Amino acid sequence: MVSNLRIDTLSLIMKELEKEKYHIVGNHSVYKKCHWTHEALTSGRYCYKGKFYGIESHRCVQMSPTAAWCWFRCIHCWRLEPEDIGIEWDETKLPVEDDPDIIVEKSIEEHKRAVSGYFGREGVDKNKVKEAITPRHVAISLTGEPTLYDRLGELIKEYHKRGLTTFLVTSGVRPDILASLEEEPTQLFVSLQAPNEFKHKLINRPIVANSWNLVMKTLEILPSFSSPTVIRMTMIKGFNMSDEDAREFARLMEIAQPTYIEVKAYMHVGPSTYRLSKDAMPRHFEIKEFAKKLAEHTGYKILSEHIPSRIVLLSKLDKPIQIGNAWTDNWNWATKDIEDDINGEYKEAELGCTEGET
Repeated sequence: MVSNLRIDTLSLIMKELEKEKYHIVGNHSVYKKCHWTHEALTSGRYCYKGKFYGIESHRCVQMSPTAAWCWFRCIHCWRLEPEDIGIEWDETKLPVEDDPDIIVEKSIEEHKRAVSGYFGREGVDKNKVKEAITPRHVAISLTGEPTLYDRLGELIKEYHKRGLTTFLVTSGVRPDILASLEEEPTQLFVSLQAPNEFKHKLINRPIVANSWNLVMKTLEILPSFSSPTVIRMTMIKGFNMSDEDAREFARLMEIAQPTYIEVKAYMHVGPSTYRLSKDAMPRHFEIKEFAKKLAEHTGYKILSEHIPSRIVLLSKLDKPIQIGNAWTDNWNWATKDIEDDINGEYKEAELGCTEGET
């Protein structure tokens, strides 16, 4: 039973999330239309997940089962945190848990609702919109820490039953949940910003004890997954991009042995703008330079990049494993980007907008 106080707090949290254009799903989950869903429908441009793995951006459901709950208060994150709105709540545990099938159905419903409006938009291919209302992929990331939802394995299984592939993004703070998933995601991403415990406390600002050891445990079990795994690194200028950082990150890669490493720039949007300056946002050439250092220390090679998203992909594979159907003869993981890193995903952040969609 949820107390009245909890219900009131939950209601306030959800109202704040709605202000940030999140679509509320049940009691604790959210959907938000991605910047690249819009781009795919209006200009045929796909995101880096499309370029790297073939994901069709217009058919991708971006959601989280834990909208405002996490064991970290990362300085670079756009998650709604108590200090941002002056409301206190227990960020470590969901106050109530909805059934996985309800979350799945309602998140797909919200995606369909968000994209159906494009039927009446001038210049948009109606066949593309028809494809969009039949999603084929879900990114379980967006905001919050999804492994705080105890029935995460069931959630993944429900999406798979409906023919959707899944990308799960986690901070790695719940190795117990990851080790006991009822069903693995199509691809597992571990978000890693700190090369050591000191910087972990500085950047991730954990609100639970022993969190660095928990992350290390996740890196240790990563090789046991049968699905492809990714270490996703958010680079923050002045915090984690030194030569020594590259060497220390490389030692963590030896433990995790991921299928891929993604090196991506921090984006100056949302509540992160309260904690970091715009100068903390690296340009793509700086991301590429750091990726080269990481390649030298790890033996991974640079496979691809997506300049509009300021991201570089490294792997020991010769080419990425194709998951979706976005690749064509003219555009795939090997295509050279002709766009710059200002007029794409980072445009609003460069202009000083504090509302981001990624």
